[in-house]
Amino acid sequence: MDLTATTAELASAAAEAVRLLPGRVLDPVLAGLLLTAEGDEVMLAGSDRERAVRLSCSAAVHTSGRVLVPAKPLAETLRALDVPMVRLVVEGARLAVRTPNARFALPLLDADLHPGAPTAPPLAGTVDGKLLVSALATVAATASRDDALPLFTGVRVRADGDRLLLAASDRYRMALASLPWTPTGGSLDALVPAALLAEIAKQARSTVGLHVDQNRVGVAWGSSVVTTALLDGSFLSENKIVTSTTDTWLSVDADAFAAAVRRVALYADHRGVLKLEVGDNEFRLRGADQQAGEAEETVKADVDGGRTSPSFQSRFLLDALRPFAGGQVRVAIQPGMRATIFSSPDPDNPVDLRYMVAPMRPPATP
Repeated sequence: MDLTATTAELASAAAEAVRLLPGRVLDPVLAGLLLTAEGDEVMLAGSDRERAVRLSCSAAVHTSGRVLVPAKPLAETLRALDVPMVRLVVEGARLAVRTPNARFALPLLDADLHPGAPTAPPLAGTVDGKLLVSALATVAATASRDDALPLFTGVRVRADGDRLLLAASDRYRMALASLPWTPTGGSLDALVPAALLAEIAKQARSTVGLHVDQNRVGVAWGSSVVTTALLDGSFLSENKIVTSTTDTWLSVDADAFAAAVRRVALYADHRGVLKLEVGDNEFRLRGADQQAGEAEETVKADVDGGRTSPSFQSRFLLDALRPFAGGQVRVAIQPGMRATIFSSPDPDNPVDLRYMVAPMRPPATP
């Protein structure tokens, strides 16, 4: 194999492949990156047999070929270069990374032992990349990071007519998003690792295609395709959360609400719990701790309904308010220990986002 490519483009592709692949792979073959040079492009592929990545970038191919090299050393070498063009050429048992004044040589691994990257399953539909990125910024961040509960570390991705539904939960809160979707045939209902979707959200800006079959789900954008094993996410459903008993509604400036939470949280107890006391055209946030003292702050709001006054972890409140920054947020409070729902009052927003937070026991009074 012998090719010349733009350094920035090839470095970006290699770095993207490394980020999208699992980081802890003990098998050196599965930790490698498969490079296939043919025509006017080089394809980069990786797989740990459960997740697979395939992407390509343009190149001047002098000699076609296929090689397997350690993924991270290649990506780090390309990232460190400060020249416009780079040449990759096989020299004996090494892949040489050459510039006009330097040479770096990576060992060749056995490419025949690598599973390669399978093609994507059939296309289920497409979604606007910017809208998907906006929704995932909140939904994927709500999933659990505890690997001991793998089913809560994913985002349920489900097609319902011309809407794409996203849902994630860490058991204490749940984020739901609905956005426009163009189906192309077939059903879509899959649990996708949230960490993978969060990484995709950093890179996908154009139209995103979602692919699915009986065993795999795939995400494709630009020249990139990522596939992963299919999990059953049907247990993760907003329909299992009762939201028909709301007795208190608030409409409030999200930034003013968040600023008050940050200040009062300085006096929260060791759990970080604040109490939200609803009044007439306002609500009061209270925090108390035996050692730190106590604080309260009043925030203006439009209030409708009863006077339910729940308590919440301050960090969950801030996470729930972040997607609505710069505008109004509507807060639907249910009595008892039922979830409180945060949503946008703007009916014209193409992404319908709802954030549910479970209440906590109120903080003790000093």
